[in-house]
Amino acid sequence: MPYEVPPLPYDYAALEPHIDEATMRVHHDKHHQAYVDKANAALEGTELADRPIEDVIANLSDVPDDKRTTVRNNGGGHLNHTLFWESMSPDGGGEPDGGLADAIATAFGSFSDFQAKVKDTGVAQFGSGWAWLVHDGAGLAVVGTPNQDNPLTDGKTPLLGVDVWEHAYYLKYQNKRPDYIDAWWSTVNWAKVAERFEAAGS
Repeated sequence: MPYEVPPLPYDYAALEPHIDEATMRVHHDKHHQAYVDKANAALEGTELADRPIEDVIANLSDVPDDKRTTVRNNGGGHLNHTLFWESMSPDGGGEPDGGLADAIATAFGSFSDFQAKVKDTGVAQFGSGWAWLVHDGAGLAVVGTPNQDNPLTDGKTPLLGVDVWEHAYYLKYQNKRPDYIDAWWSTVNWAKVAERFEAAGS
């Protein structure tokens, strides 16, 4: 089955004032749709077309050479944005609890130190990309990826990612990427992140 853009799990305006409605409409309906269309076109007629996008991105070496860059960019864009929409909620923000909170404290010292690490990684990402909280098999880490690369390609499990492509924030924040990341924390759906954490550790 061809990939499809998943519907947003909330209204376009639901993340206001942190992320504006106009950005959400263009980001979800136009940018994500373009990634899906191009990934489907690249994989059409191949044995990979029916594999979950997570499986394809985790095993890019299986993708034919002439299609690999297109699939890496656009399949990655589809996966990254699917994770991104689910990682936010109108009821988001605050801090995690339970095992995820303990793991963050163990890995980074404190929640505020973790936030600072994510922000520094996102701000320092030259050009377009992402800052991620990942499970690397041993514990939690923060990594950055360029363009639409996903940590799965490097054997890491993405738990939470902030999109630092300009299209994710430019309408509201212009060139103020740090302000956007600060505001984005108020949208984070920690229940979803904890669910991914538990799955990664099992």
